[in-house]
Amino acid sequence: MTNDRALWAGFMKSAEMFTGRPAVVAEGKTLTYEELRERACRIAATIQAYQDASATPLTAVFAYRSPTAFAGVLGSLLAGNGYVPLNRTFPVDRTQVMFARSECDAIVVDAGSLPQLDKLLEESQKSLRILLPDVQSVETLRKQWPRHTFAGSNDLAASSDWREPEARPNAIAYLLFTSGSTGIPKGVMVAQRNVTAFLDYMVERYGITEKDRLSQMFDMTFDLSVFDMFVAWERGACVCCPSQKALIKPGSFVQEMELTVWFSVPSTAIFMKQLGMLKPGRYPTLRFSLFCGEPLPVSSASAWLEAAPNSILENLYGPTELTIACTLYRWDPVTSPDESELGIVPIGYPYPGMGVLVADETLREVGRGEEGELLMNGPQMSLGYWKDSEKTAAAFVVPPSKKDVYYRTGDRVRRPLGNGPLTHLGRIDFQVKILGHRVELGEIEAAVRKACGSDGVLAIGWPATPSGYGGVEVFIEGESKDLDGLRSTVASGLPDYMVPRRFHFMGKLPRNVNNKFDRKAVIHLLEEGL
Repeated sequence: MTNDRALWAGFMKSAEMFTGRPAVVAEGKTLTYEELRERACRIAATIQAYQDASATPLTAVFAYRSPTAFAGVLGSLLAGNGYVPLNRTFPVDRTQVMFARSECDAIVVDAGSLPQLDKLLEESQKSLRILLPDVQSVETLRKQWPRHTFAGSNDLAASSDWREPEARPNAIAYLLFTSGSTGIPKGVMVAQRNVTAFLDYMVERYGITEKDRLSQMFDMTFDLSVFDMFVAWERGACVCCPSQKALIKPGSFVQEMELTVWFSVPSTAIFMKQLGMLKPGRYPTLRFSLFCGEPLPVSSASAWLEAAPNSILENLYGPTELTIACTLYRWDPVTSPDESELGIVPIGYPYPGMGVLVADETLREVGRGEEGELLMNGPQMSLGYWKDSEKTAAAFVVPPSKKDVYYRTGDRVRRPLGNGPLTHLGRIDFQVKILGHRVELGEIEAAVRKACGSDGVLAIGWPATPSGYGGVEVFIEGESKDLDGLRSTVASGLPDYMVPRRFHFMGKLPRNVNNKFDRKAVIHLLEEGL
């Protein structure tokens, strides 16, 4: 396959080949490929019927872990648009900002998100086309909001009215809003060719077939969800989406769904290990166990493989701007412990065609074995930030002595010696100054993990001073332990200025909406005096 095809093409091919096989499980319902195609094509045909040449080529999908969420994503793409995922678990004010910034003319809304629709419409300056596939009668809404066009389930166009759009590899596949340093979400534009380059490699590497069942642990506002959906749909496999309730018991979800491919953030594995869900041999159906989104502790990887003995474990790495994942590392129980650094699994090797530059502060390449910021480019490098040329220019740069544009990841890595893997050393912004010394918070976290046996560890510079921070506070997930003994053990391997001032034990560390450890929430606890 070439990257000139449309992102939706793999699904439509699978829908022809595997008509009656399950395409998605959501809200306890199983949709076959035929059923999902029918729903998606009706949504697509309805969007096409209203859309004119002046419309923004994007459709918002305001749906959460429902059949309509999946049909809405596919329907947007089949209409020739990119999709903009919105999440009703976010504060509605934030959702409104994202929706307004996207400038979408059309929005697909599921039943569960309908109560928040009024807030979006109150602020909207446009006349919108609002598709409500889960609602039969929309007369009340039409009277309340005469400026907008509503289409309920009975008003959607026939699937036979769908017209295949032109394949445009440079068109936006999805616009994903990530946190901005100013507090205003940044919209990352990911092109269809970026995603298909990623998919081509993934489906072949993992040998995906129609018999596979993939987890969907991520909300659609997290780009890792794209892997779950489109890797599955490329080859006729099934996406298994847990309910909010099932997310609390991920081990039972693996077993009940008989998953063959698992994909989550490492925090989920840490949580499962903490609660005794990683007992040896517990998940025999898994062929592949994949982790991405934050550092993966070596001890969590080892425990997971004991629980899923038939699976191959890989650690994936990639910011949204480089399309889902752009480096990966396959864990080997024999050689990997020696290749790991700070107790963290390496991020490995670049995907095909992806270029790597490990650079110093002047963006010049560092020597082998030295550390620096990771810059990358290649077919998965996204289009930049939506309507924000200034932020795009700051993050997508041409380094000295280079001719091509690279994306600055903000991640610190070690440039490998020889053919070794890239190792992740933390974020550039996690390097703090304590009493005039440069301190890597990741090094402190590694020392504490080793000393206390918990993988859930966050080190925070605190309190702020004019020259940096007065010290370090550490938060540990798990039951309280002998503090004097812990402090003594940690102090035996770190200089005095790096030894944490205080250790805080919590039953569960705060997580953000993507289920990653939430540093901002922990800092807020310190600001509130705990």
